[in-house]
Amino acid sequence: MPIRRLFVANRGEIALRVVRAAQSLNIETVLGVSAADRDGLGAETADRVVVLGPAPAGKSYLDTRLVVHAAKATGCDAVHPGYGFLSERAEFAKLCEDEGLIFVGPRPETIDQVGDKLRARELAQRNGVPLVPGSPLLTDANDAADAADELGYPVVMKASAGGGGKGMFVARSRDEIAASFERASNEAQAAFGDGSLYLERYIETARHVEVQILGDGEGGVWHFGERDCSVQRRYQKVVEEAPCAAMPEDVRTKLHAAAVDLAAGVHYRNAGTVEFLYDVDRQDFHFIEVNARIQVEHPVTEMATGRDLVACQLRLAGGEDLGLSQDDIRIDGHAIEVRINAEDPNHDFRPSPGRITAWRPPTDEHVRLDSHCTASSLIPPFYDSMIGKLIVHGADRGQAVERLQQALNDFEIEGIATNLPLQRFIAAHPDFAANRIDTRWLEQTGLLAFAQDKDS
Repeated sequence: MPIRRLFVANRGEIALRVVRAAQSLNIETVLGVSAADRDGLGAETADRVVVLGPAPAGKSYLDTRLVVHAAKATGCDAVHPGYGFLSERAEFAKLCEDEGLIFVGPRPETIDQVGDKLRARELAQRNGVPLVPGSPLLTDANDAADAADELGYPVVMKASAGGGGKGMFVARSRDEIAASFERASNEAQAAFGDGSLYLERYIETARHVEVQILGDGEGGVWHFGERDCSVQRRYQKVVEEAPCAAMPEDVRTKLHAAAVDLAAGVHYRNAGTVEFLYDVDRQDFHFIEVNARIQVEHPVTEMATGRDLVACQLRLAGGEDLGLSQDDIRIDGHAIEVRINAEDPNHDFRPSPGRITAWRPPTDEHVRLDSHCTASSLIPPFYDSMIGKLIVHGADRGQAVERLQQALNDFEIEGIATNLPLQRFIAAHPDFAANRIDTRWLEQTGLLAFAQDKDS
C-alpha cells in the first residue's frame, strides 16, 4: 500500500531532502525535531512538525520509543530514518514494524546480519566476494597482537558493530596493538554500545569504492554504479565521485556483480551500499562492509544517473514496483560531491557553531546544493558539523573538476568558520586534478600542503 503520511526521523539536510522527495510523491510529511531545530528550514518545509525533546540527541533523535510514539500519534504510516542516528538500529526497525509502521529501509534481521561487520564478512565469503584477510572476534590485546602477528603488519583494528571510523586504529607493530586496543574498544563502546573488535590486514595504497544498490526484498537487486570515496580524513569521507575514473570496465563489471550477488543473497530490501577497497596497481578489490541505509553521498549518484534514490526508497517501501531493469540505469558523465562542514581546518578542524550571517551559494545549472542552511541559520553545537553538500556534474571528470573549482570559489559563507578553504585547495591540487589519489592522500599529502600554503 503506498505511503500516505511519512514521519521523518532525522535533522539537517537529510531531513529536508526526505521531506522534499516525499512531497514530490504527494506524501504528507511530519518532521520530528529537537528543540534546537524547531526553527530550521526542515521545520518550515514539512507539512507538520513535532518537537521530540531537548537538544541532546539522546533525549530526542535517538529515543526510539519517543520517535515511534510521535509517528503513531501524528497518524503516520511510515518512518524514514535518514542516515546516522537510528538508521541502522535493528531494534528501531523492529519496533516500527511491531507498531504497524513501515520502516523505510532494510528488514531488522538484515540490519543485524550486515551491521555486524564480522557477520557481513561471513556473508561475503559465502557469496564468493573477495575479502581483506582478517581475524575473528578478539578477546583482549594479547589476542589481537597474536592475530596481527599471523596476519602481518600493518593491520587495522575495526569495531565489529559500527562504522564512520569510530574504533578504527592502524597498528604497525605489536607494541602499537597493545597501546591502542583499549582505546579502540572504548571508542567503539561509546559510539555503538558494543566494544567488540577484529583485525584486517591494512592495505597501504587503495581506493575506497562503494556500489549503490536498491533491493526489492525478494532477491531482486539493482545497482546504480559505484562511487569513489578515497579523499578521507580520519576515515571520514571528504570528497566523493561517481563513477570511479581509475577503474577499468572489466573490473567495474565484476565489482557491480559482487555487490549485487551479496545483496541478493540476503534478499536485501530498500537502499544500501556495498563497500570495497580497490587496489589500483593490482586491479583487485576486497569487501569491507555493507551500509544498510541511504548514504550521505547519495546525491553524487543521483547526479550521475538522473535517478531520485530517496523517491525510489519511498516507492519501494510503499510496495510499488519501480518498473526498472538494470539496463534502464545508466551513468551519464561524471559527478563530484564535497561536504561543507562548520569546522575550522586551520585550527585542527575545531567545530564552529554559531549564526550564519551570509549564505551565497553558486547558482550554475550544473551545480546542486543539498543544505538546510540559509543566511540566518543557527548552527547548534550538539550535532555533526556538516551543513551542506555541494555537487557538480560534467561530461567527464576533467570538466567536473573545473566546475567544482568554480563552484567552490563562488560559494560564500560568513559568520562561522567552514572547511571551504580546504575544499578549494583540494579541488585545485594537481594530484586531485590528475586523479592521483588514494585513501591516505589527504592525510599524508593534502593536509600537509594545505598547512604550508596557509603559512606561506
